[in-house]
Amino acid sequence: MDSSSQSRLRRLPAEFYRGYAWVHWIMTIDDRRTAWLDGKFYYKFREILTHVAFRNQIACPIFCMMPDHIHLLCCGLAESTDQRVAMKRLRLDANDCLKRIGYSFQRQPYDHVLRDKELEKDAIESVCDYIARNPERKGLVPIDGFADYPYTSCLLPGYPQIRLFEPTSWDTVWRTISFLKRTQCFHTPDPKRTP
Repeated sequence: MDSSSQSRLRRLPAEFYRGYAWVHWIMTIDDRRTAWLDGKFYYKFREILTHVAFRNQIACPIFCMMPDHIHLLCCGLAESTDQRVAMKRLRLDANDCLKRIGYSFQRQPYDHVLRDKELEKDAIESVCDYIARNPERKGLVPIDGFADYPYTSCLLPGYPQIRLFEPTSWDTVWRTISFLKRTQCFHTPDPKRTP
């Protein structure tokens, strides 16, 4: 059955994807085809994700590009954030690049909105660990070699120097996300105030 005839995945109501939500997204290549992932596509995807993150007010503490799919954990940085809009733009732009080399994403991404106890720092870090260890589980890197997988990274708008898997990386990620949430450029201006 091709992706065009599959039924649509069920989604939570729109408000679950808005504001400061945390969502684990999985975008799968149509028919789970492989051989599209290389350094050139990785850097193009990172560029697209940077623009989408800035324009749509999201941060991506981790993403991991596997041979047939991509994992991203994203969090909203403002009340006006809508991750469904952000993922639609990311998929459109990334699909344009994929189509040039004969590939495309499946019709819909899978998502898991983190809720309740999943929103505690330790739980979020566990989701990131799960995403980071995907290459290890698939045998692409040796056990505990996940930090060396070349297609796993972090994208926080304005902070390209953050590196995952260093001793202080999580402290830096949490401080950066907290700062970005407070930054005025990520907030809708009050229409009652004059500039």
